[in-house]
Amino acid sequence: MKIISYNVNGIRAAMKKGFVDWLISANPDVICLQEIKAMKEQVDIEAIENAGYKYNYWFSAQKKGYSGVAILSKIEPKHVEFGTGIESMDFEGRNIRADFDGVSVMSMYLPSGTNDARLTYKFEYMDMIHNYLNDLRKEHDKLVVLGDYNICHEAIDIHNPKMKGVSGFLPEEREWLSGFIESGFIDSFRHLHPEKQAYSWWSYRANSRANNKGWRLDYAMVSKPLQENIKRSVILSEAVHSDHCPILVEID
Repeated sequence: MKIISYNVNGIRAAMKKGFVDWLISANPDVICLQEIKAMKEQVDIEAIENAGYKYNYWFSAQKKGYSGVAILSKIEPKHVEFGTGIESMDFEGRNIRADFDGVSVMSMYLPSGTNDARLTYKFEYMDMIHNYLNDLRKEHDKLVVLGDYNICHEAIDIHNPKMKGVSGFLPEEREWLSGFIESGFIDSFRHLHPEKQAYSWWSYRANSRANNKGWRLDYAMVSKPLQENIKRSVILSEAVHSDHCPILVEID
C-alpha cells in the first residue's frame, strides 16, 4: 500500500495549482490531507473521483476556511472514524481514520502554537491524542498516523537548530515526540534515512524554500507491529501546491 500525506494549506487553492494532475501522477492508494480549509460541498469532488479516488472522506472544522482533514482512497475501507469523540479536539477537524484489511490509516493535523493560548491548546491536544492512540492500538495494533505534527524532532530536522523559544522546536514539544515514538511508533523516514537532512515545510517569507531553509514537520508514524512492512519512506519536495510538501510511505 502506497500512502501519501499532504498538508495542502487549502484544498481549493491546491487544486487551482494542479493538485489533481499531480495526484494522478503520484498515484497513491491512499492520500491523507491536512488543512483542507473547506467543507466537502465546497470541493470539486467530481475531479477527485475522476482521478480514481472514489472513496473520499472529509472531516472539516466547524469554523469555515480553517483546519480540517480528509482521506482519499482507491480502496474501499472497512470503516471510517470521523474525529476522536473528544469534542475539544474534534471541533477543529483534526483527525480522521480509515480501517483497511491489515492496516488502519489516520490523517492527523496537530495544532501549531502560534501564541500562548494556542500553545496551551497544542499541549492539551498532544496529551489527549497520545492517550487516545495508546487506547486505539489495543484494538488496531497495525496503525499508521500520518500528518502535520507541527514539531521538528531533532536538530537534523530543522535548518537552524540553534533556534530558541519558537513553537515547533521547543524542548517540551520535542520531548513529547520522543515519548510518542518510544510508546510504540516508528518515524518511518528517519528509520530508513538516519542521516538524511530533508524538510517538509518552508516559510513563505525570505525565499525560504528556494534557499531550503525548512523544517521537517510532517511524519508517517508506523506502529511497531508493522516495522518489517515498511518498504519506502520519502519526502516529495518537488510538489509545490502548498508551503508543505507531501511525504510518502509504502507498507507491504
